[in-house]
Amino acid sequence: MEVRIGISGWNYAGWRGVFYPKDLPHRRELEFASRVLNSIEINGSFYSLQRPTSYRRWYEATPENFLFSVKGARFITHMKKLREIEVPLANFFASGVLALEGKLGPILWQFPPNFGWNVERFREFFQLLPKSTKEAALLGRTHDSKLKVRAWLKTERDRPLRYCVEIRHPSFLVSDFLELLRKFNVAFVFADTAGKWPYAEDLTADFVYCRLHGDTKLYTSGYSEGALDWWSARLKLWRQGKQPADAKLVAGKTKAAANDVFVYFDNDAKVHAPFDAQSLARKMKQSTKYKRES
Repeated sequence: MEVRIGISGWNYAGWRGVFYPKDLPHRRELEFASRVLNSIEINGSFYSLQRPTSYRRWYEATPENFLFSVKGARFITHMKKLREIEVPLANFFASGVLALEGKLGPILWQFPPNFGWNVERFREFFQLLPKSTKEAALLGRTHDSKLKVRAWLKTERDRPLRYCVEIRHPSFLVSDFLELLRKFNVAFVFADTAGKWPYAEDLTADFVYCRLHGDTKLYTSGYSEGALDWWSARLKLWRQGKQPADAKLVAGKTKAAANDVFVYFDNDAKVHAPFDAQSLARKMKQSTKYKRES
């Protein structure tokens, strides 16, 4: 099973001269980061619809075996809150996501702290999500004029799509929600938020998705060697479809097959993310090019 360890976004001014070499052109930052880590989470897609030319440029800048995760549009999750989202979903999938071709990994849907568990909305949402790239291209054909660029509606071959959900309201920590995730093979995101938002470790899909926002302080604190050892031990078990003895579970232990694992560090404010990601990758026996610029 694959383990992908990376960062949430890559374009941060504070990283220049620390993670990125001082003389590295801005346009080559993704190229550099993708040679150090084997996956990156695209975050710009959360704030606005991106362009097919951007997705294609990112595809071409990265190695053949690289994978992107893509953060779904906040217009769907935060503004519409899953109401009347058929066309917004079409706009999202027509905006160029499919231009990533075989480098497209899981699609992340993050929900705000003021949006609680609603069985009807989430069931309808999961039913609307295309199961494959071919279905996504067909859905994209129903986009409207809010998509300001020429739609990307082709896929070089039909590939299954994976989805995960990150929640921030405690009402989601119920068995009914987790069972719905399992029914649609949607991963419950294990989000480490320094205790700010709910956390659980129930396995609900054929892959695991972790977002590490900060060990002791949200977005700003790095992860100690001890903390990274703790995460490494858990990742090795989840990869085997097992749970740690002290797993924080809502619905109790369930049988699971071996899992692909995706981990993204989002503690970017103090330039911890790329270095913590490399440290964890080394603990998982992955090769890295760890280097902190002086």
